[in-house]
Amino acid sequence: MFTIDETAPVVVRLSTTIDAPLERVWALHTDIDAWPSWNADVDRAELDGPLLPGNSFSWKTHGLDITSTIREIVPGERLVWGGPAGGIEGVHVWTFGQAGSQVTVHTQESWSGAPVDDAAAELGQALHESLTAWLAALKARAERTG
Repeated sequence: MFTIDETAPVVVRLSTTIDAPLERVWALHTDIDAWPSWNADVDRAELDGPLLPGNSFSWKTHGLDITSTIREIVPGERLVWGGPAGGIEGVHVWTFGQAGSQVTVHTQESWSGAPVDDAAAELGQALHESLTAWLAALKARAERTG
């Protein structure tokens, strides 16, 4: 099982509860090509092949071109990706759990590398804001889709 780098200078953990079926939340989150349609912070996203470990997707967010590699997937439960971008090594773990008619989405991400060492507080705040917005956008879209 892949996990974030607990020793990284930046680690952010957040969660939200969504009033929607797990299948809908999972489908929205894993349809990488469609991220720009519901997440205003993602300018473009394209998955290269099926959503399987070892495959990559290219995306642009906050002016940064990123190529992430899928490291782990447990359908309906867990998705992990990571890779380098702009000198930052990121690892992102998403977990999904259903309780009744609600889904709790947990996200945790670590950043390490020279740029992070030089500006951990600022980059940590930027990541926190980005993930907060991502969760809010996912929640809004999943709860709106009927």
